[in-house]
Amino acid sequence: MSRSVPDTQLYLISPLEVGGDFPQRLKRALDAGEGLATAFQFRAKDIDQHEAARLAAPLQEICAARDVAFIVNDSIALAKRLGADGVHLGQEDSAPREAREALGREAQIGVTCHASRHLAMEAGEAGADYVAFGAFYPSATKDKGPDAERPDPGLLGWWAHLFEIPCVAIGGITPANCRPLAEAGADFLAVSGGVWNSDEVEAVTAFRKVLRS
Repeated sequence: MSRSVPDTQLYLISPLEVGGDFPQRLKRALDAGEGLATAFQFRAKDIDQHEAARLAAPLQEICAARDVAFIVNDSIALAKRLGADGVHLGQEDSAPREAREALGREAQIGVTCHASRHLAMEAGEAGADYVAFGAFYPSATKDKGPDAERPDPGLLGWWAHLFEIPCVAIGGITPANCRPLAEAGADFLAVSGGVWNSDEVEAVTAFRKVLRS
């Protein structure tokens, strides 16, 4: 199954270092996309919730000013504290139903499903608002070691054909390799290093050229 890609959007994932000039980098990336990036995931590892909230505050303001969904990775408690738009859960995290109870009906709840159709269907039945498949390509952010199962892009097409819940492709995505995933059926392309490991304006502009050409 393939499709045209004008509806595929970027879902930016933060690097772990979000202090310093990162708020300005986020502004530049979102503005360069001109609406291409419609979600941003805040990742904070090995810091307490107070510090995470401090770092998140300016980023959340930037997203709100541009109508970009602000999603917290892993932590339902932090998402609730911030009044975030939603939370993204891994398989080792809390269940979607717990997140729904804590965050309310309007929260966007996503679940990582790796390469598993079964996990994706379970997530959908549990109330997830989107499912994420990957890593499709080698990724420092989302790989689970050298033996991690690499999904085929056809998984995205299977999901898009059968289910209304949006799907996110994740893992090592760059402007050079993103088009097959978009054509296969990804509603969103989750990108971290593909933007932040280079000039963010040039990277987002390159994604825009591929996805909107």
